[in-house]
Amino acid sequence: MNDIVKKIANWFSYHAPEGDQQARYQDIRHYGSEFAMSIARNTPPSADQTAAIRKVREAVMTANAAIACKAVKKAKRKAARKARE
Repeated sequence: MNDIVKKIANWFSYHAPEGDQQARYQDIRHYGSEFAMSIARNTPPSADQTAAIRKVREAVMTANAAIACKAVKKAKRKAARKARE
């Protein structure tokens, strides 16, 4: 399986939270929500306001995906190391 196929499989798989991941997800969502609310309070309703809030949502989702996908990679490496021992 080539590298991009492995990445796609990882990106589109469910990753159950492990360890402190749930708290890290919540932290990112909290500050993303605060930032989006600030945008809503301080900008006039417009296409630009909607786009700005959408980009905050995308950033939160991408950051949380980074946590999930990286943890899977680490867990696989850890399992591979244990198998070699």
